[in-house]
Amino acid sequence: MYEADSFFTLSVAGQAGLLAVSLGLALGTSWSLRRLTAGHTVFVRLSLWALHYYVFVWLSPQGYYGYYLLIFEDLPLQWVISRPPSLFDFLRGFTFSGPDTLSAHGLGALGWLLLIPALWPQRSNCRDAAN
Repeated sequence: MYEADSFFTLSVAGQAGLLAVSLGLALGTSWSLRRLTAGHTVFVRLSLWALHYYVFVWLSPQGYYGYYLLIFEDLPLQWVISRPPSLFDFLRGFTFSGPDTLSAHGLGALGWLLLIPALWPQRSNCRDAAN
């Protein structure tokens, strides 16, 4: 399914770097979402999840392009972020009905994984509640 994916045109070091960038972005997004949703109702947590994930889908291509600037010498310095995705495009990625690429499927998987902190009941940090 992914034989023609651009990921496989990278060297092993380039692939490892791209995986590290992806992991870093995913962990950072998960951490910030967990911090934002702590102590809120499930409705607020789901609303914050949807907003957080939507913004990630919209803005993360710039982070990946920054990585490509490091590994490819001839890329121009530019913004690759365009207008926000439509709700239809957003839902296509989340339901894995978009393009058959590692990137699209990775975004869909991240959306589902980010639902864990949004759905999992959380308590505020005791230190935060005392202040």
